[in-house]
Amino acid sequence: MHTSCFHCGEPIPKGLSLVVTIDNKPQPMCCVGCEAVAQTIVDNNLTDYYRFRTESAPKGEALIPEQLKKRTLLDEESLQSEFIYQDGQCKEAILTVEGINCAACAWLIEMQINQLPGVVNINVNATTQRATIRWHHSDIKLSEILIAIEKIGYQALPFKASDAEQANQIQSKAFIKRLGISGILMMQVMMIAVGLYFGAFSDMAEHFVVYLRYASLVLTVPIVTYGAFIFYIGAYNALKAKRLSMDVPVSIAIILAFIASAWATIYQTGEVYFESVSMFTFLLLIGKFLEFRARNRAAEVSANLLKLMPMTATKSVNNQEQYVVARKLLPKDIVIVKPGEVIPADGVITQGNSPINEAMLSGEQLPVDKSVGDTVFAGTINGDGNLLVEVKQAGSSSFLSQLIRVSEASQAHKPKIAQLSDKIAQYFVAVILLTAIGTAIYWQQHMPSEAFWITLSVLVATCPCALSLATPTALTCGTTRLNRSGIMIKSSHVMETIPEINTIAFDKTGTLTTGDFNIANIQILDNSYSKEMVLAYAANLESHSEHPIAKAFTRFRDFSITSEQISIDAGSGISGVIDGKDVKIGKPSWIFSADVPHALSTFSCIVSINNQPIAAIALIDNIRDEAESVIHTLKAQHINTIMLSGDNASGCEKVQQRLQLDYVHSQLTATEKMHTLKAMQHKNTIAMVGDGINDTPVFGAAHVSIAMGSGTEIAKSGADVILLNNRLTSINLLRKVALKTKHIIWQNYGWAFGYNAIVLPLAVCGYITPYMAVIGMSLSSILVITNSLRLLKVK
Repeated sequence: MHTSCFHCGEPIPKGLSLVVTIDNKPQPMCCVGCEAVAQTIVDNNLTDYYRFRTESAPKGEALIPEQLKKRTLLDEESLQSEFIYQDGQCKEAILTVEGINCAACAWLIEMQINQLPGVVNINVNATTQRATIRWHHSDIKLSEILIAIEKIGYQALPFKASDAEQANQIQSKAFIKRLGISGILMMQVMMIAVGLYFGAFSDMAEHFVVYLRYASLVLTVPIVTYGAFIFYIGAYNALKAKRLSMDVPVSIAIILAFIASAWATIYQTGEVYFESVSMFTFLLLIGKFLEFRARNRAAEVSANLLKLMPMTATKSVNNQEQYVVARKLLPKDIVIVKPGEVIPADGVITQGNSPINEAMLSGEQLPVDKSVGDTVFAGTINGDGNLLVEVKQAGSSSFLSQLIRVSEASQAHKPKIAQLSDKIAQYFVAVILLTAIGTAIYWQQHMPSEAFWITLSVLVATCPCALSLATPTALTCGTTRLNRSGIMIKSSHVMETIPEINTIAFDKTGTLTTGDFNIANIQILDNSYSKEMVLAYAANLESHSEHPIAKAFTRFRDFSITSEQISIDAGSGISGVIDGKDVKIGKPSWIFSADVPHALSTFSCIVSINNQPIAAIALIDNIRDEAESVIHTLKAQHINTIMLSGDNASGCEKVQQRLQLDYVHSQLTATEKMHTLKAMQHKNTIAMVGDGINDTPVFGAAHVSIAMGSGTEIAKSGADVILLNNRLTSINLLRKVALKTKHIIWQNYGWAFGYNAIVLPLAVCGYITPYMAVIGMSLSSILVITNSLRLLKVK
């Protein structure tokens, strides 16, 4: 038996017997505080904390409120490494938020949390019920943010795929339970209503009428309490924060209708409408449930991506296999990936070759052959080869984690029109309430018997649910469709900017061409150096570069040669010291300070030692098979096409002869590309397509920047879009989906505004019954969601 506390390590007082079961094994605790904290860790499925901690936890304080203890645990650095991404002084996390019923809830959370000191920004996606939040960890703790969210009525925890799936299942069961109870009781109330209706024509005895009314009252109570509870919670949270949401008029309608009928029953005066209240609530719940199911369908992508991450990895330690938890891997660790296994972290292959299935990134099932020096990504599947991989990025810094994070952020973004509609929706609820009051006053004077139910119809029929769902559902479905095809939206403005693009500029190398260079010819300029030595020097320098050209030299690498003082001039060349000599490889214009000799101007790169050219190397790079069709399609859509290349004029001319772009600019530095692009911006909205490595300046100048390929450095660059599938044809699909998303959003708004414009005067005039109001409101929301789901099928 342990004599010290399993949680904090302090001695256990005599006679005290406190135990917490951790990983199916009872563990002793020294006080009630440690017991509570340890039990909280178990309840939150965080027992890995005990397996991987490096020292005992601080002693639990029994006086800390239970809710606070649960949240402050998440401030532990050892736990945060699982779900938090850190960028300098800022931390970023995806949270699962329970209790979001509509876009107004998301707006409410954003308004409240953005006011907290230290919070950089928060974007809440009502469709996926997740929030992406950035904060300065020196100013505010995650636990304080979570507690602030709870204070306005919502529960938030770090997003994990398994937890999200479990929460959705629990929420789905709760919805079905509410629906089942409300539906069964509603049918009984309807049967009694039929009896009362026919009894009015057959002179039913008064005591029977009273009995049936009381029976209806009793059967309706669970419906308007348990069944409609989610509407009351939403309305309470909004009013507590001094805001109006769509749940407010709905809750008022249900409560007033029930109170009026209960009053008539108890005092035996007037009519009762328990069947109306029951059906009204039941139909509302059906609408909410269908919305919930549709939202889940659109939110599945990132949850499914996280499931691709393996739990364990095989680490190589002193040539011995050691099994470790995958999320605990660190940069420079060497992992062994056997045939059929999932790669546990981003890294570079140091030994072996194998086909890798990257469908989770690119949507392409055909495996990609990878060998020494190639980059592999967490979540991709190894083929039939044994690999040794040096870890570059792991855990929350892996490309898969970044993909999920930026996807959530882009889906939560609100275009300008959505921000306007949110404001309109807030005022619209106020207008509904004022209109309902005016309607009640008018009809009370002209037709008192119908005043209440006409007012009820006004409250329900005009509820602007569809208005607030119009944008988030369309954006979520649009980005989901792009993700499935390996198109990653990094920046939130892309979906609204792409439809405005009228000019697309392309880099040449690795964009219009494949970027798979091969050495076509090498001309030695100094016979004191052999081809083998020149290529070995060049390969050593190029191993420090991520430019596509570097891959052409990989097979000539001599690991006995080392270099130091490496310096990279982006887009021009690379230099370093090898064996005490200053070695450079780069463009002829960069190597020669004066004019380039005509005989060497057509070569791709020059190698120099101690400022003396020793070799000229010609590289060949094939034009992409799909480049011609992409350019043709863009021209047919009246999009201007431009090539901005750092390559020499002859290399650009070969590409131009085949592709026939509108304009070609060659021999440009990265800065010159930026100035060229900026000069065209006053008349054009421009997208720039490049390899994302040396194009940072021009990417920053473009309205939308699109990076080819799936390298980790690309993910960290300034690109707004990453074509993970490395296909140029993805540009056409991106434009098609963005345009379709824009049209769908306008269609949703057209329907939402049109519906409310038609239904409001009809409801005020008494032409719409409460039944019709509920059905109309529910169908309006479902129509908007169903219309948005069409984006998932765009081809």
